[in-house]
Amino acid sequence: MSGILDGKRILITGVLMESSIAFHTAKVAQEQGAEIILTAFPRPTLTERIAKKLPKPAKVIELDVTNAEHLDRLAGLVRDELGSLDGVVHSIGFAPQDALGGNFLNTPFESVATAMHVSAFSLKSLAMACKPLMSEGGSIVGLTFDAQYAWPQYDWMGPAKAALEATSRYLARDLGKDGIRCNLISAGPIGSMAAKSIPGFGELADVWNTRAPLAWDMKDPEPAGRGIVALLSDFFPRTTGEIIHVDSGVHMMGA
Repeated sequence: MSGILDGKRILITGVLMESSIAFHTAKVAQEQGAEIILTAFPRPTLTERIAKKLPKPAKVIELDVTNAEHLDRLAGLVRDELGSLDGVVHSIGFAPQDALGGNFLNTPFESVATAMHVSAFSLKSLAMACKPLMSEGGSIVGLTFDAQYAWPQYDWMGPAKAALEATSRYLARDLGKDGIRCNLISAGPIGSMAAKSIPGFGELADVWNTRAPLAWDMKDPEPAGRGIVALLSDFFPRTTGEIIHVDSGVHMMGA
């Protein structure tokens, strides 16, 4: 049987651990027929080690999405490896420790600015760096954590995710004429490296133990990875600016 990404060439950011959504996105993408290339920062060697656990070998490129030189050279490096791109996965988020864990009212602007740059503005930066490789159109998919609500301990990552969601809509508006779709997956909490950096993460994750209509497994990133792969495929040809929830239904529960 052929896969839903047969012949597709996909760039995937954020593969830091085998437990990450990005890793499982890469795994499912390869299983569905895609050629992939990975980006990593600040430790490409770590991603190279994790990439060895994928079904097939994958090239790793160093990419700091806040570094203009890295962004400027990205298209050339990817073109040398894959020729062009059909899809891009944005799985990047970071906030300094003083922007998390109940410190919302005391966080300095410098830390907020870092969170916004890395977690939200980088979606636009990555999209524009990859756009020259997507002359035939394609799909950009990012990861959010439902920004409709104020979550325990999440603090300035909440506004950063709200900015990411707005950025995705504006990219969908402006890139549509080029046949490029831009959508987000809103996933439930996963015990990834990013999650472990949030003080009091267990309090946030406990919401899923009491409110999820479908059982949620924090140790299983594959459902979110499958959602991303679906949006990368041609099965959503006229869907853009959308946020698809892969959260066992918590987003629609009133209490």
